[in-house]
Amino acid sequence: MCHEMAYHCRIFAVGYKKIIDMETASKTQGKRKLDLLSAVENIVELAKESQLSPEFYCKAARFIKHLSDKLSLTKEQSVMMALFLDQSDDSRIEASDIAKYTGCRTTRMIRYMNDIDELVRRGLIVRSRSSSSVSYRVPIDVVEAFKVNKPYTPKDCSGLTCHELFNEFADIVDRVDDDEMDIAAAVERFKMLFHHNQQLLFVQKVQNLIPEICDKEFDKEFVLLIMFCHLFVNNNDDCIGFHDIDCIYSKKDMRMIRTELEQGVNFLQRLGLIEYSNNDGMGDKEHYRLTMKAKRDLLDELQLPSLEGKRTLRNMIIASDIKPRTLFYSDDITHRIDDLARLLEEKNYSDIHARLQEQGFRCGLTCLFYGAPGTGKTETVMQLARRTGRDIMQVDISEMKSKWVGESEKNMKALFDTYRQRVKESTLVPILLFNEADAIIGKRQEGAERAVDKMENSLQNIILQEMETLDGILIATTNLAQNMDNAFERRFLYKIRFDKPTVEARTAIWHELLPDLSDTDATLLAERYDFSGGQIENIARHYAIDAILHGNNVPTIDLLTPHCDNERINNAKTRRIGFLS
Repeated sequence: MCHEMAYHCRIFAVGYKKIIDMETASKTQGKRKLDLLSAVENIVELAKESQLSPEFYCKAARFIKHLSDKLSLTKEQSVMMALFLDQSDDSRIEASDIAKYTGCRTTRMIRYMNDIDELVRRGLIVRSRSSSSVSYRVPIDVVEAFKVNKPYTPKDCSGLTCHELFNEFADIVDRVDDDEMDIAAAVERFKMLFHHNQQLLFVQKVQNLIPEICDKEFDKEFVLLIMFCHLFVNNNDDCIGFHDIDCIYSKKDMRMIRTELEQGVNFLQRLGLIEYSNNDGMGDKEHYRLTMKAKRDLLDELQLPSLEGKRTLRNMIIASDIKPRTLFYSDDITHRIDDLARLLEEKNYSDIHARLQEQGFRCGLTCLFYGAPGTGKTETVMQLARRTGRDIMQVDISEMKSKWVGESEKNMKALFDTYRQRVKESTLVPILLFNEADAIIGKRQEGAERAVDKMENSLQNIILQEMETLDGILIATTNLAQNMDNAFERRFLYKIRFDKPTVEARTAIWHELLPDLSDTDATLLAERYDFSGGQIENIARHYAIDAILHGNNVPTIDLLTPHCDNERINNAKTRRIGFLS
């Protein structure tokens, strides 16, 4: 009996040990198989209607610890991460959604806002603001990391090229602008990029300019410089308004920045890195840009075409971009234009400039092209620039006039200041072109009483003074030379009148623009219609459009005559030579 009882005890002990071993193995296996997604699933399941109570944290402790250890998060941050990840299929997760799922009151969720902000800062979730609410989403990169049981780590931003660095700047600004990143996180991201890319000359130069770059007192200047560089490099923006930068500042800091810029006392202005968009602070104080010094010193590493003179500036026409055109003049005008072209060739221009300086004469070269519309005045300036390699700084008179009210005199001075700066920066002296200058070189108003008349007189006085001291090349074109003030007439060294082309010149223009036109038809059209070159070009363009629409490939006098008649508004009075009137 004792032996039998001992036998059963041994059987029971072995069985019990097997059960214990199986449970232990099961627990060990469970622990071994626990991954990030499993931890999240368990946390989410236990959090439902739990009000995130202490009991919940006790039950979920093992899973929370696993997530905390893997992601280097606090237990509260880990719980929030799990709850957001569970709703990652929703691009607009609101804190109220988390509260509803867990059964928490609003005040309870407020306690977790700092933890949620940390998740945003770490890039594990993304914040988005609308006018009425704040929502969140989980980036796809984070979801993919959880899928393969790896902690999410932001992409490595060390060892970037300068172009890649500016791409990162653009991404930060876009995310802030879309309310996916707050301002503090953006500033930290900027600093992190600088910290990890010390090899870049741009980074080194900015840090030399603002050595206190990690000092909070200099954060706003640091960010302002980054924003100006970003907008110029990525957006080609050289006229930056307050609305372009306010997304990256708090309202308080933005008010301070605006006041400093308007008063010209901002730290970056004092360093000579930012200026008013018209160069010298005499114009619109709502728009700013990097100075040429800043562009060349800070951005040289990028080798931007705009800093190499290869890109057309806002009011600049680059000589190499001008297409060659054949122009036809009378023999007298042809001779004078050729003389002017030889004068503008660099060797001759330099010699003449030096000789005039030695003899105490004014060095500026001022030219007036006047005559009827369509006679080639503007195109002649373009071809002179192309032939001599000189860029053109063109003044849009109508646009300038619209800006002159209030600060017109300052703007005119700024225009000439800008031209002087361009002369200093250019290998060849550019041409300052006042095209269709009738409005600003007309007769001055004697005894002007109206504010507009006084303004006009003041502007003309400024232009006359600038022409006296000009060290460059100024060309003005006008259709109304008879209305020009005598003071202007005296200050133009070269005055060339452009008459309507002769019959021979008109014949040549017809052939140039319509090469397939027969000699007979070209001569007849030249004799029949006293057109300017511009009018003949209009007709040729009309015919080209018709040829496309109707398939008329060979121009004839019959096809061109309707276009010629329509070119003149008062065609009823036009006499057709060779036909009955």
